[in-house]
Amino acid sequence: MPDSPARQRPLLPLSLALPVAALAALLMNLSYPDAAVWALAFPATALLLVALIGRRVGGALAVGLVYGVIFFGLLVSFTSRYLGPLPWAALSVLEGVLTAVALILITLAYRWIPTAFPGAWARLLLLPAVVAALWVGREVFVGSWPYGGFPWARLGMSQTESPLAPVTSWIGVSGLSFLMVFLVALLIQVIRERAWRRPTALIAPVIVTVALLITPLFPTTVTGSMRIAAVQGNGPSGYFDERQPYSLIDAQTDATEPLYGEDVDLLVWPEGSLDFDPFQSDSLARRMSAITSRIGAPLLANAATEREGLFYNTSLLWTEDGGDGQVHDKRHPVPFGEYVPDRAFFNALAPDLIGLIQREYTPGTNPPVIDVDGVRVGLAICFDVIYDDVISEGMAEGAEVLVFQTNNADFRGTNENLQQLAFARMRAIETGRSVVNISTVGTSQIIRPDGSTVSSLDAGKAGALLEDVELRSGLTAGVVTGPWIQMLLLWGGLGALAFGWLRARRR
Repeated sequence: MPDSPARQRPLLPLSLALPVAALAALLMNLSYPDAAVWALAFPATALLLVALIGRRVGGALAVGLVYGVIFFGLLVSFTSRYLGPLPWAALSVLEGVLTAVALILITLAYRWIPTAFPGAWARLLLLPAVVAALWVGREVFVGSWPYGGFPWARLGMSQTESPLAPVTSWIGVSGLSFLMVFLVALLIQVIRERAWRRPTALIAPVIVTVALLITPLFPTTVTGSMRIAAVQGNGPSGYFDERQPYSLIDAQTDATEPLYGEDVDLLVWPEGSLDFDPFQSDSLARRMSAITSRIGAPLLANAATEREGLFYNTSLLWTEDGGDGQVHDKRHPVPFGEYVPDRAFFNALAPDLIGLIQREYTPGTNPPVIDVDGVRVGLAICFDVIYDDVISEGMAEGAEVLVFQTNNADFRGTNENLQQLAFARMRAIETGRSVVNISTVGTSQIIRPDGSTVSSLDAGKAGALLEDVELRSGLTAGVVTGPWIQMLLLWGGLGALAFGWLRARRR
């Protein structure tokens, strides 16, 4: 039946909607590691939508702020590990504000779409689709702006351990986010419309649920294997760790020694595994060449490098004869971690904190892939694992296996390493590739293309992994269509909302 004025009222009074939004934030945080109770993402989404339905702009902003600030405050609490509460609070508030502003559009969709399209089926199917598209649009917005964005909290990434994860191999992470929100919004509408009285109205939620649960992995082709050793040195690689010259390579060398005499095709060390730029330190270069000679395989290491007066976070392939010219520079240096945007402005606000960041890393432009004896190895350095463009480019360059190098030392004792590891696991599923995720201090793992763990090193312990890692070729539908689906949902949701507004005004 057409919407009446009563149906435009909020489902919850603001005094109740605000604590409901807070509860939604708590549950949503628990769906991510280290709790990783993936099923809680669904009631969390439902509670947030219920709190938004029928609100005016001011009320929706208040609900969004409560949800966004609490959720991000819990999820990224690891940022306070060394620098204290100020950076953590700043990031949480910024992401919370951006989330709140974007959530206003979902409230407007609940106001305009039923008025523009008063039919029951429009409210049951079109409205949930627009709401889910706007949710993905919010994820794209928060993950892209400002300073390159922070796509750390995408809903689909909470499903790494769930039976829904294979869906990403078909439609990408954003596609999974859309289907999850669509299902939740659809069930909310079924309850609001009392649609259970009409059995045909239940067909759509049943179909979506079954499709989510039985979707198989998109098939890719096995092309062989590569014997990869990954070494977690557990050295003093944190920003404030006390260290002596060569202490990082000493720690990595000590943890590598048990591998001498083994059959190895590629030796991988993590981000921050070298003390200096090996292209400007002859003594470091000689030590690296000696290690590759003893191991009998090239070394993929990482260091801060300088070229033409610019600094880069660089992964480099090293052989017995030295660097072979294959390097990849981190594509998305971390704002306020690896460089300071608008330094003069922020230095005036917090000179003590900004003064700690002396080196300004430059974004890389070279492809995230190296060639090891004819095998293309895709790369992502630390937080680059959460950026779709880096992963997609590596796949387009023919990567048969993915290697993610990271340094979690600044977040020792927090759940940051487990969150990042979950993203690495989802990348394996999405791309149909094995993943070697190696950290300075852990947790490190070798992961199969289906997301299952081959072997693992716990956090805070030195050690080495050595496995025959499966190589695969072929692009999954998630890699090929994922970016297009993301843009279609972003602009389709905004377009549908604008059209709904125009049509609702005319009606």
